[in-house]
This record gives sequence, structure tokens and C-alpha cells, in this order.
Amino acid sequence: MEERRETQRLRTYLAGQINFHERCSRLECLVRNMSLNGARLIFPRPPSMPDTFNVAIPQRNEIRRARLIWRNEKEAGIAFVDAETATVISLEATRRIQSLEAEHDALAKRVARLDPSA
Repeated sequence: MEERRETQRLRTYLAGQINFHERCSRLECLVRNMSLNGARLIFPRPPSMPDTFNVAIPQRNEIRRARLIWRNEKEAGIAFVDAETATVISLEATRRIQSLEAEHDALAKRVARLDPSA
């Protein structure tokens, strides 16, 4: 079998999460191998997921944007989107961004209630 990957994948055993629908939907998974360009994910039951999503790997403190390449009953192969140019966002930074977005939305609603002309 000919290897088509540009970079070698290393064996891993990392807990992961697939996030989609603006972080409203989440699937738990196991990252079994990983490279700079992609990974193979294992799911406890057959996954139903979109073509693009975020992959969070808490043990590595990172979140990456990914695209589905292949899928079977309980596995999926993914490619990281813009692997060469993408920056990895830490989980702390993502949580802080989510907190600030929620705070912004709450303040906007409060201003709207206070200003009847808006």
C-alpha cells in the first residue's frame, strides 16, 4: 500500500472533542495518530458530523480546524485546514474568547433595554 501522506503520523492516545454548529454540538473521540497535517479519530459509536469542524485536544491544550477526509463506522480520517499556515489556539484563549463574546452579548442586550431609541 502506497503512503499518500505528506508528513508521517505518530501514534497517539489522546482524548479529543469534535465541536461544530458554533460549538453547540460536541462529539467525544480518541486521537489515535496525528501529524502536522491530519489525524485518525476513533469514536465510541458511529459519528454524525459535518464536513468541517473544530478538533479540541485538551491534553495538548489546542484546538484545530479540520476537514473530514474519510469515515467508516467508528473511525474518521481528517486533514487540518491550512496546516502550514494555521496557528494553534490554546484552550485557555478559546475559553477567554467565548467568555468575552458572552459578556459582549449580555452588555449589548443591557444597552438595548436601557436605550429605548435603539
